Amino acid sequence: MILDIKRLADRILPFGTAEAHCDVPCGIYDPRDAIQAAQTVIRMTELIEALGVPSSVADHNSFVRYVQVKEEHAEKGKHDVLVLWTDYFKPEHAERWPDLHEKVWQACKLGGYVKQHVDMAKAQEFKAALEEIGELFAESKK
Repeated sequence: MILDIKRLADRILPFGTAEAHCDVPCGIYDPRDAIQAAQTVIRMTELIEALGVPSSVADHNSFVRYVQVKEEHAEKGKHDVLVLWTDYFKPEHAERWPDLHEKVWQACKLGGYVKQHVDMAKAQEFKAALEEIGELFAESKK
């Protein structure tokens, strides 16, 4: 019955097939959002370290908010670099930079780590890894 309704709807209001080669229009790709997200992770890590063990309700509220923002931005950085990896970078980029997949994988692993821990060195490594991928992206645009 549902199939019959679908066939009838297709005859009354036919839709064409839309095709796209990626999730976003060309030219939108930009690693700067990922790098900014990593900078936010660094800042939240600084605030968490400065706060120490929450000793009041206000401190506890700030601590929870800092952690939430840190985790949100670590995930955003991972997401943004994965979009570059899956939608922008092509086989010819992987040929040009044979360690591209490893760089993306390591950046994503660092993003996961900084979500789970308060570690300034790893937060800075996360940002540096995203900046390095950003440099490859910029080089690929030349």
